[in-house]
Amino acid sequence: MSQIPEKCLWQITTSKTEHYPKLDREVRVDVCVIGGGFTGLSAALHLAEYGKSVCVLECQEIGSGGSGRNVGFVNAGTWAPPDDLNMYLGEKVGEKLTYALGLAPKLVFDLIDKHQINAGDTRTGNLHMAHNAAAEADIDSRYSQLTRRGANVEIITGSKCHEYTGTTRINKALLDKRAGTINPFAYVIGLSRAAAQLGVKIFENTKVNELIKDGDKWCVKSENGQVLANKVIITTNAYTEGEWTDIQKSFYPVYYYQIASKPLENEIANRILPYKNGSWDTRMALSSIRRDNEGRILFGTVGGREFKPANFYLSWAKHVQEHYFPDLNKLDWQCQWFGKFGFTPDHIMRVFTPQDGIIAATAYNGRGITTGTMMGKAFADFLVRDNPDVLPLPFVNYAKNKLSLRTLRTVGTEIGLTLYHAGQCLKIIS
Repeated sequence: MSQIPEKCLWQITTSKTEHYPKLDREVRVDVCVIGGGFTGLSAALHLAEYGKSVCVLECQEIGSGGSGRNVGFVNAGTWAPPDDLNMYLGEKVGEKLTYALGLAPKLVFDLIDKHQINAGDTRTGNLHMAHNAAAEADIDSRYSQLTRRGANVEIITGSKCHEYTGTTRINKALLDKRAGTINPFAYVIGLSRAAAQLGVKIFENTKVNELIKDGDKWCVKSENGQVLANKVIITTNAYTEGEWTDIQKSFYPVYYYQIASKPLENEIANRILPYKNGSWDTRMALSSIRRDNEGRILFGTVGGREFKPANFYLSWAKHVQEHYFPDLNKLDWQCQWFGKFGFTPDHIMRVFTPQDGIIAATAYNGRGITTGTMMGKAFADFLVRDNPDVLPLPFVNYAKNKLSLRTLRTVGTEIGLTLYHAGQCLKIIS
């Protein structure tokens, strides 16, 4: 990588004042949550509101994984459009999931308001930008599907589209007015603070080594302590480590890169996403573009470090800037960073109950903020009510949802993304 610091912007600009101890004793609770990200903390927070005793075990520190390294888009729905969900899941389950995810942005914003989380949030909607004629047809199809279901979305074209995006390269976009942006690190540490205030015991730097049945309880063991709980929620997703669970075999990891400029304040820069919408284009290897509350511009795309020469992503970022915003002066970059998310071939998450008393969710396919927050609340509702109907989709068979050739899938995806980005930089791909 280049001399640009590899640090996450959100962690640079947001101070984490809460620090939680390492587990060094035996703790007894109703529910043990493994993983301190959006899903785990949402589950813990809502369980505590129900009066349950809860502890959260985080392998590193709150916000160090995917939740703190997120792009920060508060989006509704999945990557797959609603009709595709119905095709994969059946109409009843597909419609139920679409409805639940349509409400998920409001859930995020309501939690921010209720617990006074300073998440730097915007609520002006997000833009799905069509980069060519075929993509415009896809945007039209998504609009039709969403409006049939009552979603607050709008197609913007021509001069209005240019105004919203800040580029004349995009002539049609889908504006989802339910959506918005946040500082994801600020949001996740805000959730931890709210959960702790409700009595949730949070332990950082506590790696789970073993998960075994102990009479009528589950024993979650770490190096220096253990938790005895009636129920266990596994929310580690793409950042699962160790041999204590096989949930990571239900997806394969896909990496995501982001780069952020220093704060910008000039006439040309202010024309880029003036309403602070989050945005992403319809390319095979998408480009995400957003601004933060201090005027920085952030570019992001799928891809990791593998198979890349030094400065590869800087060349890619330069291409994106010149393509979309040719009038903008050369950007002074502040930092760059990588994250990863769980991916499935059908772009649909999975919900498991691997053994009695254990529940888990995986593979949010890049929609972690809303899906994770919603899923955490749903898990809390399920454990309190013991009714699977409160879940947005049913549990699936754990053994039958293990993906084969996971490493090969990740490597193949990475090679394909590398070639695509190289084609962009060489102007082979327009």
